[in-house]
Amino acid sequence: MPEQVNQDWVKYQNTIEQFIQVIAKNMSLYGVTPSIGRLYGVLYFAEEAMTLDNMREALEMSKTSMSTGVRTLSDMKMVEPSFKKGIRKDLYKSEEDWYKSFTSLFGSRWRHHTETNIEEADEAIQELLNLREHTTDESLKEKIEMDIERLEYAQDYYRWLMRFIYVVESGEIFEYVPKIKQTRGKKQ
Repeated sequence: MPEQVNQDWVKYQNTIEQFIQVIAKNMSLYGVTPSIGRLYGVLYFAEEAMTLDNMREALEMSKTSMSTGVRTLSDMKMVEPSFKKGIRKDLYKSEEDWYKSFTSLFGSRWRHHTETNIEEADEAIQELLNLREHTTDESLKEKIEMDIERLEYAQDYYRWLMRFIYVVESGEIFEYVPKIKQTRGKKQ
């Protein structure tokens, strides 16, 4: 292989590796470790589905770590099982529709936290109502009234957020912010 061609391949590999590092770093936004982010990056740029052994070799990590990473990415709908005739080992490929991955991941993560916040606000309101009913301190009763209003405002926000999450999960978001359609390097 001529020296220039070899250097070009090295530059190519370095460019892809840099982008995989960006993916790994940004995955922390979703509560994912950098190693799992690198795993997704390797799968995303792989031309074919990979086995756990292929992934282990590419990332120099243990098979157990690869298995855990694939399970995490699968739960996030970022990796899916694949099949190739004649290969008995489990194969995996990345979900290449990042819009789909984002809406699924965003929805599940935000829904969980928002539902928890709604429940916590409900409990706090009930506790404050109970306290207001039993206290004789008028200034405390006034403070409780103000704080209940604050908590009800928070609940309204969380209900709005649940509607927003639905718009994202259902795909309605793309009616307001359309996807940029691209196929293999060509924007449409």
